[in-house]
Amino acid sequence: MALPRFCKLGMMVVFDVMAVAVSLLVAFELRFGEDFHLLTPMAWPWVAFLLPILTVPIFIGFGLYRQVIRYIGGRAAIQILLGTATLTALIPAISVVFGDFFRIDILVDFFAISTAIIATSRFGMRAFFGSAKSRRHADRVIVWGSGHTGVQLAQALHIDRRWTPMAFVDDDPKLWGRIVHHLPCISPDQLASFAGRKGVGTIILAMPSATQQERRDIIARLEPLGIAIKTVPGMRELLSGHGAESDVADVPISDLLGRDPIPADNTLLRRNIEGKTVLVTGAGGSIGGELCRQIVSLSPRRLILLERCEFALYQVEQELRQRLVLESKSEERTKLVPLLGSAGNQELLHRMFTTWQIDTVYHAAAHKHVPIVEVNVAEGVANNTLATWRTAEAAQAGGVETFILVSTDKAVRPTNVMGASKRLAEMVLQALMQKQRGGPGVRFSMVRFGNVLGSSGSVVPLFREQIRQGGPVTVTHQDINRFFMTVEEAVQLVIQAGSIADGGEVHVLDMGEPVRILDLARRMIQLSGHEVLDEEHPQGTIKIDFLGLRPGEKLYEELLIGDDVVGTVHPRIMRGNEAITPWEKIEAWLFALEHACVHGDCPTIRSILNEAVDGYQPESEIHDLVWRSNLNKTAAETAAKAPTPADRR
Repeated sequence: MALPRFCKLGMMVVFDVMAVAVSLLVAFELRFGEDFHLLTPMAWPWVAFLLPILTVPIFIGFGLYRQVIRYIGGRAAIQILLGTATLTALIPAISVVFGDFFRIDILVDFFAISTAIIATSRFGMRAFFGSAKSRRHADRVIVWGSGHTGVQLAQALHIDRRWTPMAFVDDDPKLWGRIVHHLPCISPDQLASFAGRKGVGTIILAMPSATQQERRDIIARLEPLGIAIKTVPGMRELLSGHGAESDVADVPISDLLGRDPIPADNTLLRRNIEGKTVLVTGAGGSIGGELCRQIVSLSPRRLILLERCEFALYQVEQELRQRLVLESKSEERTKLVPLLGSAGNQELLHRMFTTWQIDTVYHAAAHKHVPIVEVNVAEGVANNTLATWRTAEAAQAGGVETFILVSTDKAVRPTNVMGASKRLAEMVLQALMQKQRGGPGVRFSMVRFGNVLGSSGSVVPLFREQIRQGGPVTVTHQDINRFFMTVEEAVQLVIQAGSIADGGEVHVLDMGEPVRILDLARRMIQLSGHEVLDEEHPQGTIKIDFLGLRPGEKLYEELLIGDDVVGTVHPRIMRGNEAITPWEKIEAWLFALEHACVHGDCPTIRSILNEAVDGYQPESEIHDLVWRSNLNKTAAETAAKAPTPADRR
């Protein structure tokens, strides 16, 4: 395995030459028996000189030396047959040079023996490497689905050292008991016993065209087995070129928690995008990035990507350019404009809105991670509230038609700075909308939803990594729950909500039922082939630890501040009508916040948020790291300067 390629190639050439020579001599022996010794001098030139000359170029011509032994398959067998057949066919043409010993039965024997030896050498070595793979404890897997994707996957797994495919499972009774690609096909009812006998550790779902409900039904049947469940990409990823049939990944959490999304209204999706110049702030984030992916497929004239992180901007731009190529859309049709900078930079905003006539803004730039914002109060408020204010005013000055703020359920009766800063951002847009009533202006609207599966800050990637490392999985509280939605569905609904907005209203997405985080952790552990370690299951492998609620964290999230909510033309988008604070009061708070953020005055920031945001109830003291550090430093300096009893005397 470790030898250089040319050494292994040389060994193959020497072996083939010897195999052909031995095959011819054995063919003579089989046909001439005791008289073989009389023919040896006549056959010797074939063995010693002509056969090597003929064998090597013929085998090279048929590609026998371009094969990688570990990966050879049916095509290699055909190449071997063609090579030995050609070599056999040339023997009669040259045999007259050395005497008339040519006979059909000798050629038949030679062809059969040489083909058998050479084929056995290739496929025997492949089998040896395969058994060596098994001795290295490769994970034994069962493939659910024996269609085209399942067979392609089994072929890929067969040459992958990490996996050993053992069988197919299929719902089609016609396939039960049959052999598919060298593997038995069993029924779902046989799965548990077969997996137990064979020591199967993983089941891979190879059904890219199955609906989400069908996948959820299968997963529900497999969960009690305690075997790891993985999957191949869905049909959407395969068609978009972002996945291959042989790719294996963890089961998407959306298959456990998500709903089958309602088909999007194409008219609503295109209304604010097609043929327009669109700006996405925070374009490199999880929500902003998905916004860009969906927007670019809706044929905007220009898509402006504003992102403060250089690497995130580079990544999303490269991905979008690839999508344009895959969708055969030219750069002239959809122009990408990557801009590096912050949504709070007034000079940059002014240049951007005056350079391009922007029609639609999706404002996704925000700090969303509750504990991080709680210890970085000034920056969190500056980015979430003040940057929204500045971007909205720049949009007004630039003649923007529609401005959509991506908000959060944490803005409802917030207990943390992140939620309060996002609620104040909503209030800014509501007040600006009210201020411009009766005249032309921007249609400001807000879309509020809960947690997005797999986004930055989501518990899902954290749990996956903790499970991969063998635990423990950390949950803040055993009763904590959250609303969840896939990022694709959330962004699709955000775009549609912006299209039906009149201006000033808060749109709330139907998030379904809240999910208990402890139950989510347990299911993820089980789907990974492990068992939760607790008092009821002392034989379990992964423990769940409870850390306690973090600063500013709530047990339950809400989506509405009041009860005044009405439906819309979309069944999963609701419209909440909430009280609007006059612009004069909002503006005074914003200027005061701006001054406090510049100076890192966290008590003043909290005081303003308390006054401005109805229902804001911080449940702990200020945790801002810089402010607390300076507070402790000041306290230490004061203590050092305090007079001692000796000074008083």
